[in-house]
Amino acid sequence: MAVVLGTAGHIDHGKTSLVRALTGIDCDRLEEEKRRGITIELGFAWVDMPNGERLGIVDVPGHERFVKNMVAGAAGVDFVMLVIAADEGVMPQTREHLEICSLLGIRNGFVALTKADMVEADWLDMVTEDVRGFLAGSFLEGAPIFPVSSATGQGVDALRAHVFEQAKDLPARRRSDIFRQPVDRVFSMKGHGTVITGTVVSGAVKVGDEVRFMPPDTPTKARGLQRHSKSVDEVQAGQRCATNVQGLEVGDIERGQVLAHPGELFPAKRWLMRLTCLSSAPRALRQRVEIHFHHGTLECPARVVFWDRDKLAPGETALAEIRFKDDMVGIFGDHCVVRAYSPLRTVAGGILLSPLPPDLRRKDPGLQAKLALLQKLPALDQEIEMAPAGKAGAKARDEARAGLIEAVLTLRGSEGADEARLRVLTGFPRSALESGLQLLSTRSSALCWDKEGRLWIARQPFDNLLQACLARGAELHQKDPLKPGFTRGALCAGWSKTLPQRLIQRVLDTALKQGQLALEGEGLRLAEHKVSLAADQAGLRQKLLDAHTASPLTPPNIKDVLEELGVSAKEAAPVLRLLCEEGALVKIKDGLYYHGPALTDILERVRRWFESNDNLDVGSLKEILGLSRKYLIALLEYMDNERITVRVGDQRRYRGR
Repeated sequence: MAVVLGTAGHIDHGKTSLVRALTGIDCDRLEEEKRRGITIELGFAWVDMPNGERLGIVDVPGHERFVKNMVAGAAGVDFVMLVIAADEGVMPQTREHLEICSLLGIRNGFVALTKADMVEADWLDMVTEDVRGFLAGSFLEGAPIFPVSSATGQGVDALRAHVFEQAKDLPARRRSDIFRQPVDRVFSMKGHGTVITGTVVSGAVKVGDEVRFMPPDTPTKARGLQRHSKSVDEVQAGQRCATNVQGLEVGDIERGQVLAHPGELFPAKRWLMRLTCLSSAPRALRQRVEIHFHHGTLECPARVVFWDRDKLAPGETALAEIRFKDDMVGIFGDHCVVRAYSPLRTVAGGILLSPLPPDLRRKDPGLQAKLALLQKLPALDQEIEMAPAGKAGAKARDEARAGLIEAVLTLRGSEGADEARLRVLTGFPRSALESGLQLLSTRSSALCWDKEGRLWIARQPFDNLLQACLARGAELHQKDPLKPGFTRGALCAGWSKTLPQRLIQRVLDTALKQGQLALEGEGLRLAEHKVSLAADQAGLRQKLLDAHTASPLTPPNIKDVLEELGVSAKEAAPVLRLLCEEGALVKIKDGLYYHGPALTDILERVRRWFESNDNLDVGSLKEILGLSRKYLIALLEYMDNERITVRVGDQRRYRGR
């Protein structure tokens, strides 16, 4: 397992000298660093361990002006060496660096008490006890303290042996399998071109891979990879890496960008975080305050928005939305650091809960439910982390993983998510995500509505769509109770706006399968809907029917009937439509309707005529029916339109022959 050790501590406490004593490598490479005797930029070294692995070391600057560089270097380390000079003890950057390491989720490390040769034994004992008191309550409480001297070599061998032992025994970190290499340096190398360096915080990259600098999604290729000055074919999570990129100049790349595979990271200008204000912060974080935001190797300006308060007091934790000017890319569970503008110091930090957050609006009736679901995510993640070994632990881990996926999908609402976004929103490796989704699918807690695109939606938002569809159907039936069914477009209007067609069809199919919708001809209706006429409409129906059965072969003009009844065309329209849908009346042309059985009789007479005749004209039809030309012409045109007959000149021929 590849691991990286990071240094931390106040300026001039001997971090770089100690790294040189441990590895033989001088991390101060800049001329200004050598001239001034202080570390300005990040330095990198390595040392071969007894097990054959190479341990990477990141040396960070200790000056308060270069804390942003320190954060960039500490972002990818697995354990930390807190360096404290024996002649000075705990200093301001000692405290701030320890707080930063804690905020970045580092949980392992030790203390090197440097310059031990410059103080008396009694003083060294006193400083050691003072350091133990300082570490109380931190993740380094009870950590071993090693008095060392880089000048004389005192204690260096014992320190090196401990570094190797702790590196070997570090618990495996749960990582995403999405390749990410945050850029901490970019430079040009003769004969190679542009090279970037950084710790691979997750996933892996191979020589020849198509990769992107995110944001803004600049394409390139990994031409070559080096790990500790040695060319390799692949670099994995936890390893320091120099990547030779193709087709880009040094000016095209900036520290803070992330090298990733295409289609695996998704930019956003808002993040939702669980933010903690340090107890040592001089004041509360106010609503919408502008901050320095640190994520990976990136530092950028941002604003903080709280949803349940106006400020975050020292020592308090709350859900916060971080708003950025430019796009950001991250993964659930990433640790971030917040520094105030004035005074310029670390004041808060937290865990990224959603790098692709749902819309949150204060007037949204579902806001509190969304906030509660977001607050639940860290607890579910902790359950996964703390699950014991064995069968019981595996089951608990599976349950917590499925719960986290379901919560994330529920927050996505009707938009749902594909599996690529779910990897970002959960931080799960591909295999763990697939097993969690399978468990949810088995329980019907989530469903894959697009097999090709691997698109998922949680049960709750899917049921919300289903209820919206049924509510729309009820609304349409209420508006037009005499209409037996509606087109798919009318039924989907409103609730399905912006939804993909496949998801809409899945909702309709589910409603049909569950018996909530029913087919009505080419349309749809609510399963329980039955056409029922009001008393006055039922009376009108009978009167219209009587008017057309009184003289079935010579029906009246509908306009005359309505005038006689004192009913408007608008009032009669739904009743007429119902009579036609039932087949009681048949519309021949505007204003002329035939009683259904009468028309059936007419068409049967015509069929019998064609048994012994090839053609039919107005005279022939008059011979059959004995009607006036007004009705004959209308009936002939109706038969043409219904494709019963075909007109050839003035004659008609029977299509059924």
